[in-house]
Amino acid sequence: MKRHLTAGVDPGASTVKVAIIESSGGDNAKVLSTRVQRIRRRDVYEVVRATFEEACADAKVEQGAFDYVASTGDGDSVSFRTGHFYSMTTHARGALFLEPNARAGLDIGSLHARALRMNEQGRVLSHRMTSQCASGSGQFLENIARYLGVPLEDVGKMSKSANAPEKVSSICAVLAETDVINMVSRDIAPADILKGIHLSIAGRLVQLLRAVGAAGSVVLTGGLSRDEGLVAAVEEIIAEEKTRKRRQHADLDLLAPEEGILAGALGAALLGAYRYEQLLKKGQPVAAAAHA
Repeated sequence: MKRHLTAGVDPGASTVKVAIIESSGGDNAKVLSTRVQRIRRRDVYEVVRATFEEACADAKVEQGAFDYVASTGDGDSVSFRTGHFYSMTTHARGALFLEPNARAGLDIGSLHARALRMNEQGRVLSHRMTSQCASGSGQFLENIARYLGVPLEDVGKMSKSANAPEKVSSICAVLAETDVINMVSRDIAPADILKGIHLSIAGRLVQLLRAVGAAGSVVLTGGLSRDEGLVAAVEEIIAEEKTRKRRQHADLDLLAPEEGILAGALGAALLGAYRYEQLLKKGQPVAAAAHA
């Protein structure tokens, strides 16, 4: 079967992710290049274009050589896309690509978190998302880190060093930030504050997984999948469940691959390859999917 060259572009609230793959209708995919770039108050269209160009240069492919360029996330900022896929679908497909035995994913992004249960083809069977309140998001955690004067890249490591975590009970971002201000006034150590926040977020994430009926391997995707403190907190909540509610809940095995942040882009590239193959079989021009 002919090999296809496809790209997935996933612009989020804080970062742009790009993945370039070579595959046969989504099977036996070979990742040629990936890129992640923070937006940092720049024009998102410029960041999308620059990130895509860097990925193409790294893969040593011409920008016009693609059979299909698939967008996901904020697809409107990808003016050169062939077609678009919903992020829920791309994260499920990307999670399955990263861990073929997984049947659930946990997408933790800058603005929301979402639990997914999928089948062996990556089709989403059930999903749940956090409420509109931002207290379970990456942006909320970034705001807290900034207030505490802790570099974002140090948050996870510092959280894991906590001795007496001060758990934040509120699910409202505004009230939670007020709690943090009070903790600082009480001289609570930053590490204990961060671990408490991580535990609070982790509790809601595990609730999402239970709501979709997740079992077995769960792949973490999205930007916060790289936060080792949050990953440790989710594992801690799951471990507590095993001792307290073993008969009520299925076991969960949390997987946090380094490429988890790229799941949406990888999934988009894989689905783009599959859609391209289907269009060829139907004898339809690929351009027909340009605004899908």
